[in-house]
This record gives sequence, structure tokens and C-alpha cells, in this order.
Amino acid sequence: MTGGALAVTSLALALGTFMQVLDTTIANVSIPTIAGNLGASADQGTWVITSFAVANGISVPLTGWLMQRFGIVRTFVAAVLAFTVASFLCGVAWNLESLVFFRVLQGAVSGPMVPGSQALMLMLFPPAKKGLALALWSMTTLVAPIMGPVLGGWISDNATWPWIFYINIPVGLFTFAVCWFQLRKRETPTRKLPVDTIGLSLLVVWVGALQIMLDKGKDEDWFSSPFIVVLTIVSVIAFAAWLIWELTEKHPIVDLSLFKHRNFTFALIPMCLGYAVFFGNIVLLPLWMQTQLGYTATWAGLLAAPGGLIAVIISPMAARFLARYDARWLTSMAFVAFAVSYYMRARLTAEAAPMDFIIPQLIQGLAMGTFFVAILTIMLDGIEPQRVPAASGLAIFLRTIAASFATSITTTFWDRREAFHQAHLANSSSVYDAPMQQALEHMHSLGMSDSAALAALNKQMVGQAYLLSSIDYFWISSWLTLAMIALVWLARRPHTGGAAHVAAD
Repeated sequence: MTGGALAVTSLALALGTFMQVLDTTIANVSIPTIAGNLGASADQGTWVITSFAVANGISVPLTGWLMQRFGIVRTFVAAVLAFTVASFLCGVAWNLESLVFFRVLQGAVSGPMVPGSQALMLMLFPPAKKGLALALWSMTTLVAPIMGPVLGGWISDNATWPWIFYINIPVGLFTFAVCWFQLRKRETPTRKLPVDTIGLSLLVVWVGALQIMLDKGKDEDWFSSPFIVVLTIVSVIAFAAWLIWELTEKHPIVDLSLFKHRNFTFALIPMCLGYAVFFGNIVLLPLWMQTQLGYTATWAGLLAAPGGLIAVIISPMAARFLARYDARWLTSMAFVAFAVSYYMRARLTAEAAPMDFIIPQLIQGLAMGTFFVAILTIMLDGIEPQRVPAASGLAIFLRTIAASFATSITTTFWDRREAFHQAHLANSSSVYDAPMQQALEHMHSLGMSDSAALAALNKQMVGQAYLLSSIDYFWISSWLTLAMIALVWLARRPHTGGAAHVAAD
């Protein structure tokens, strides 16, 4: 495929990925609005997020089996059409129960969309331009998590919540129509594989229990709750049984033999860990800005947007560098850029100006535009073309699990470190200290009562405690990211870059 047909088809595939990834974050900032309109509490409203995450987490690793059984094109376009219908149903939901049910349906059918679009993108481009194909695909997976809160916040502020789901309909229909008419004659070979019912059942149990445990753990105070303890035990036992079964099954539902490929394993580990740290930061930063610094959801999202824009610009350039340089070097440089951006955030203060948030985002954008293109080049090196969907599905599944862990760990760490710093600040201050007395006298002169003045001071102390907690998290993020560089160099030099291309030239 060349020319305009290639451009339009690539755009449709990219939009399919963007639409699915966007839906993992777009509803997050709108939960209070959705819950209020449907007559539910905010805690009950979080099931809108959990239900999608659980269903999607179960369906993603099934991608390889589905595409071998029905073909990549059929599986992808069917998933896109079903996702579009499910989005419409979410928009017309009449109560919370119906919305959660339709979100389960939406998450379940969306599993093949992201790995399917990646596999089809690699099919459309010749091997010499694999880096460009990965760059185009990576741009959407990087920008969508950042754009989700922006769009979700804007829609919540300026329209009604169903439009969070309705915006998928024209995009989904366009992607379905273009991909079906352009790719239906390029269907991949299929083979009748038996259904690994035991493997599938165990997968549903352990992934479902794990996702619910991670999403609800903080609300239930983690292991002090019997509910969370039971979910953890069920998840661990089911996972162990699933692992043993899949390693011995002749036709496993998830192909774990991919881990025998050295580059797949040693690229997948830093990719998941790096994405977990990145995702934790994009969860924490807007949360801190909205709850403590007075930013609206829309403005918190807009300050993050420049990083996504830089990533879009850099990705095609990174693909060109991959044609001549070792992907391990580019991945290492991306990790350094990530570490620098986190380090700059660790130097923020409560009085930081908008530009103080934008500059680290720009540096993070440089890292984002390089990281996924380079790490995917290493990961897919040596994987047979027919196994790329399975490899992509497994990688995206583990990346999703890593993001779930990151979200739970980040929010729990942030609150507990705040409590630690607040206690330390309280122990280090007294109403009898001269600075405290001066502050109280100043507020009394403004007409504030003792209780109001003390409440204002306590609010300031809580804000400083959350600032210190955020700084702790950013420092840890920076050091963890630098440590991941060592893992990248355990992989072999991929054949798609560096000396191989120089020799070919």
C-alpha cells in the first residue's frame, strides 16, 4: 500500500488506538459529575473506571489467539465496530448499573484494538520503514493518556457527560469503514485453534480479582479490609494455577513462550516499569494541581498538553535515528530525559508558575517521543510476523497491569507521605513560637477569629505536607528511571538499527 491509501489507512489505525487508550482516562475526571447525574455517590461512581479496566485487562491477552483464529483484519474491525456500539450504549445509560454493564462490554470488546492496530501498521509498511510505523503508532498511545483528562474536564465543564462516550462514534465509524474497505483483501491466514477454556477461566479469575483489588484497595484501606485480603488470595492462587496450566497446555490462550526471546523479555521489563513510573506521574501531577494548587481539571490538562505535542513531533524523527543507531542508546537517552523531567518536578514549590510545570512536560515529551519507538524496536526484534499480535497483546496487557499498580501505589504513597510530613511539621511548630504568633496576630488584624486563623494555618500546613510528599515521589521516580537503563543493555542489539542499516546503505 502506498500514497494516499497508506496515509488514510494509517490515520484510521492510529485513531482506533487513540480512541481506545483515550477511554481509559477520559472518564476519570468526570466521575463526580457522572455519579451525581445518575444519583450515585462518588465512591460508587469509581466502578465506571474499574469495570472498564477489569474487562479490558482480561481481553487484551486474548488478542493473539483471536487473530490466529479469525484473522487480524476481521478481529480488529469487529472490535472497533463493537467498541463504537458500546460507546453509544454508555452514553444512553439510564442509571449507574446500566453504565457499569456497558463499560464492561466496552472494555471486553476493546482488547484487540491496540495490539491489532500495531500489527496492521507493521503489515502496511515495508521492513525498512518499521521504525516509522512504530513511531506513528506510538504517538497515539502516548498522547491519548494526556489528552483524556483534558477532554474529559472540558466536556464536564462545557457539555453533558454522555459526550465523553458519544465522541467515539464518528471516530469509530471512520476507522471501521476505512480499515474494512482498505484491508479486507489483506487478511492474514487463519487456523482453527481449540479454545483453552481452563486457561481462559483462570485468566478471568486472577485478572478480575487483581484489578478490583488494585482499584478498590485504597478506598478499603488495603489489607485491613477482609474484602481486599480475599481478592489478593484469590488472585495469587488463580495466577499460580494459570501459569502452570499455560506453560503445559499445547494450545494456550496466552503464548508465554514469547519470554524465551531474550530481547522480548529484557525490553518488556523496562518498558512496563518505565510506563508505570510515567503513568504514576501523570496521575499524581494533575491530582496535586487540582486538589492543592487551585487548578481546574481543564487547566491541569492543558499544562500537560505541550508534552504530548512534543512527543508527536519527535516520534518520526526518532524513527529516522533508529535506522542508523542502536535502539538501546535511544532508549537509554529517553530514560535520562524522563529522569531529568522528574528531577525538575522535585524542585517545584507551592508558588510555582505555569511555566515551571510546562518545561518538565516538554522534556518529558522528548522522552515520550523516543522511548516507545526504541523499546518496541528492541522488543519485537526476532519475533516472527505471525506472532507479533500475540507479542503486542501480551506486552500491552502487562503494561496495563503495571499502570494499575502504579495508580494504586502512587495515590496511597502520596496520602501516607502527606500524613508523615504533616505529623513532622506539627511536631516542629507551636502556637507559642514567635513566627506563629506573628502570623496569628496578622490574621486577627484582618478580622479573623482564633478558630478561623488556626484553620487557615492548618490548611497551609496540609498544603506543604502534600508538596513534600509530591517531591518525595518525583525524586524516587527520577532514580528508578535511571536504574532501568541497566535492564535495557541486557538485550541484544536489534537487527533493525545501527550497524545493520549502515551496512545495507
